[in-house]
Amino acid sequence: MFDKILIANRGEIACRVIRTCRRLGIRTVAVYSEADADAQHVRQADEAYLIGGPQPADSYLRGEKIIEVARSAGAQAIHPGYGFLSENADFAEAVADAGIAFIGPAAASMRKMGSKAGAKELMQAAGVPVVPGYTGENQEPAHLKAEADKVGYPLMIKAAHGGGGKGMRIVRDPAEFLASLESCQREAKNAFGRDRVLIERYVEKPRHIEIQVFGDTLGNTIHLNERECSAQRRYQKVLEESPSPFVTLELRQRMGEAAVLAARAIDYVNAGTVEFIVGQDGQFYFMEINTRLQVEHPVTECVTGLDLVAWQLQVAAGGALPLAQDQVPVEGHAIEVRLYAEDPEAGFLPGSGKLERLRLPEASPGVRIDSGVVEGDTVTIFYDPMIAKLIVHGADRPEALSRLREALARCEVVGPKSNIGFLERLVRHPAVVEATIDTGYLDRHLEEFMPAAGEVDHDLLMAATVARLLGDEEATRERAERSGDPTSPWAIADGWRLGHGSRRSLAFGQGDQRIELHASGSDGHYQIEHDGGHVAVAGARLAGSELTLRIGDRGRRFLVLDREHHVLVHDGQQRLRLQPLAMYQHEAGAGATGADNVVAPMPGRVVVVKAAAGDTVEAGQEVMVIEAMKMELSLKAPRAGTIAEIRAEAGDFVEADAVLVAMEPA
Repeated sequence: MFDKILIANRGEIACRVIRTCRRLGIRTVAVYSEADADAQHVRQADEAYLIGGPQPADSYLRGEKIIEVARSAGAQAIHPGYGFLSENADFAEAVADAGIAFIGPAAASMRKMGSKAGAKELMQAAGVPVVPGYTGENQEPAHLKAEADKVGYPLMIKAAHGGGGKGMRIVRDPAEFLASLESCQREAKNAFGRDRVLIERYVEKPRHIEIQVFGDTLGNTIHLNERECSAQRRYQKVLEESPSPFVTLELRQRMGEAAVLAARAIDYVNAGTVEFIVGQDGQFYFMEINTRLQVEHPVTECVTGLDLVAWQLQVAAGGALPLAQDQVPVEGHAIEVRLYAEDPEAGFLPGSGKLERLRLPEASPGVRIDSGVVEGDTVTIFYDPMIAKLIVHGADRPEALSRLREALARCEVVGPKSNIGFLERLVRHPAVVEATIDTGYLDRHLEEFMPAAGEVDHDLLMAATVARLLGDEEATRERAERSGDPTSPWAIADGWRLGHGSRRSLAFGQGDQRIELHASGSDGHYQIEHDGGHVAVAGARLAGSELTLRIGDRGRRFLVLDREHHVLVHDGQQRLRLQPLAMYQHEAGAGATGADNVVAPMPGRVVVVKAAAGDTVEAGQEVMVIEAMKMELSLKAPRAGTIAEIRAEAGDFVEADAVLVAMEPA
């Protein structure tokens, strides 16, 4: 085994590898960019070295610099994690040429899988089922259109080099093909440096099933069963689980055998994932092999009880696989979701900023947290906005889902917006509970996972109000105890004032909505007035984070997750976050200039400018595309009119809220 390894990555995967190495007594070396100087992987490693600027191209993609650090630090191996250089055959080859072990497959195996087109042809020759389509080298638009017409619609255009949902478009109408092709090729060029695409038949309502494979240098290749990743939005996985509720014993055996066959066809060594698309009829087709460890590997670890990173290290050191195929254990059910700094209600726009407050459930035998940040850290604009992976394990799927709901209820993020509320609705949706979700369901029915506009649950509102009232009373008592006259009537927090009744007024904000309430009473017994109605609340007690009370003649229990920054309450099904506001304030008038400008929704790089000064545009017409946090954002004209000025060019880096396109006054 190795004495010291370098981790050529960042975030939760770097921290994950460090944990396993620490358990095995292996020293770790981290690398970091200028944006990551205070990151957790830097703090947790035994040594850490600066390798460049915040942009990935200036740091985490500098293979020669990473190898130089490994040599100078005396690292015997490099773990690439996932993303960045993890599937870069040139980097893997350079590491090996430097006399350092690469903890992953050989460069030759990567190159066979580096092209989706070549991989598909190779798998077909090896007897692995593949989706019908076109993988040829002729990339002329007219030729691709002709081949598309042969394949038939609907079809999918896919970047031949890359993954992660980048460079993929579904085309249902022949008239849309060329525009989709242009968009796909541009995204592929930006993401992977090459714009070659392939075309394949699109399987309607498919399931995404992937098989974890492992190979060693002694000729042993096995699989560790499947993971289902059918809950996706725009080809990005949202929820992963193992075992798949869709896969039968017979299908599991056939897919496992096909995955091992695929791995052996490219002489695969170390951890990899063979991804299949599965039709409703149970027919499965090869999609690709991810030549690295996957983000969702923890669900396999939970159901097998194995440490896949430890396996990676053992295999890379020349050891044999620890188990044979018939020795792979399987116990219970595991599910993983990813907590992101993003705003689902604004098209899942990635977020950034300081994590003012971060509360995650405590790790336990049934709950696991993989994270690369802690409270006080910053989610930077330069990298993926993942906050944490939440993984749960139960005796069966219903128990795992129940445990996941409980764990999500205890998550809280203050600072950048997060997708926690979206995930809570997801894991209660019938398509997930009944295991009928397919890869396109979220995109077809996204509104089912979004909160109803303007609606506030009545009981949650009462709970939030009472939590605020109890907090005010507690603060008043503490001030009174510190004063010289704690028995003064002014120390009673019941809203009493000379000549007036005991009535308190409160105001909260939720999005653009302002909510006003009035309450009388104290010490857990209140009459609350809201929206013309009166509600009696009695017996309210807050013990730790648990609030119990009676609303009318109904007893209820809630979690109070925050009373400092916001008021955040949870009823076990859903959450309500309110921003306390001053009761009496003038509302600022909205300016009229916003409709005349196209602004950057977040920091990013301009990919393409599609309009020029003097152009006449229609409302909603795309005028610019920017790239931020690994995704393209389409910026559109706010109204019909004439463009007065374009203030950014392709390649420019722009700040959030910067005016990029100015319209002439209406």
